[in-house]
Amino acid sequence: MKPKIIELCDGTVIPILYEDRNVLALDKPSGWMLVPNTWVNTSRNLQLALESSMMGGDFWAKSRNLKFIRYIHRLDADASGILLMAKNQAVLSVIGKLFEERKVEKHYYAVVEGVPEQQEWVCDLPLSERIPQKKYSPGKGGIKAFEEDKVRAYVDERSGKEAVTAFRVLKSNGKRSLIEALPHTGRTHQIRVHLQASGFPIVGDPLYGKKGATLALRAVFLSYYDSFQKKRIHIEAPTRHFLKAYGIEPLSQEKTPAE
Repeated sequence: MKPKIIELCDGTVIPILYEDRNVLALDKPSGWMLVPNTWVNTSRNLQLALESSMMGGDFWAKSRNLKFIRYIHRLDADASGILLMAKNQAVLSVIGKLFEERKVEKHYYAVVEGVPEQQEWVCDLPLSERIPQKKYSPGKGGIKAFEEDKVRAYVDERSGKEAVTAFRVLKSNGKRSLIEALPHTGRTHQIRVHLQASGFPIVGDPLYGKKGATLALRAVFLSYYDSFQKKRIHIEAPTRHFLKAYGIEPLSQEKTPAE
């Protein structure tokens, strides 16, 4: 029997949301970084932790005869939710190309400060990245060192890269609102910067809002056409506990609004 969770050596439990012969879809916890496995100085390197667990013969990997695992796309270190992992190099290349060509549908939930007047809007402000001049030793201080410059992405209407995000208000409690975000491009911190620029920073955002215990951003839905199986794949992440943590009543059903 293959376990439906991955338990790392530090006790972190990562649910497996979906699996086929080519991929694993994990429910990534907040606080884990997606960086090269050479970043050995941080205990929050998810790629390295998974590889170490696999090479150590932990049951979740041994039961699958797993010899390779690698993240296909990125998810902010402070965000939680669906993370797609490849089980072999060919899959990494093929599905990775779908992300690059914007052929993967992605939905996020963000809890923001305030109540937007508009129920729906699109933000298409171009973005640039501000890279720290000083190169920090990978992993020293973990996420803090990685984002030491504090603002790593910003609106740049003159020379920024195309960035488009569609937003929809799903629920509000009068002080905070639940926003569904559909990024049509994949720029660094795109949803976070576009919501800040719209006047509604994400709750708990240490870079573009007010620092809190955790960032209220979660990847809840992912869909793509699998050319290996010749069918479309739909993956969902649970939202009930995420919403309750930020004072938002759960939606009536555990389904993405697109369903």
